[in-house]
Amino acid sequence: MKKLTLTLIAGMITTFTFAQKLKENQVPNPVKKAFKKQYPTTKGMKWEKEKSNYEVEFEIKEVDYSVLMDPSGNILETEKEITVDALPTATKEYVSKNYAGQKIKEAAEITDAKKIVTYEVEINGKDLIFDSKGNYIKTVED
Repeated sequence: MKKLTLTLIAGMITTFTFAQKLKENQVPNPVKKAFKKQYPTTKGMKWEKEKSNYEVEFEIKEVDYSVLMDPSGNILETEKEITVDALPTATKEYVSKNYAGQKIKEAAEITDAKKIVTYEVEINGKDLIFDSKGNYIKTVED
């Protein structure tokens, strides 16, 4: 029982430390204004606070997006869900070779503030990050 309690407490601390769900009225006006300027017709947003930044998740034409913004409303990165087929060939080859027989759960194209594109692939609770040409960069574990 003690282990379960400690595990639950650790999970709650992790959740509040890394990402905190917010209602729209808890998001600073500069962040909301910048988002609405970029995506004026979007509805059904889900807001979170990640450290000192704000992330908003939303959908456009059945495609999932998320945008990470600083407190001033500057976009730090945009993540767009993509199909596995849309990944660069080098990425698919890397996954096939290093994770044979395992299925890609999700794939995303990430564009940072400098317009640099990277790709993220989720396999077995791990996020594999690739550069714009599909070359492996690193693994991030949950």
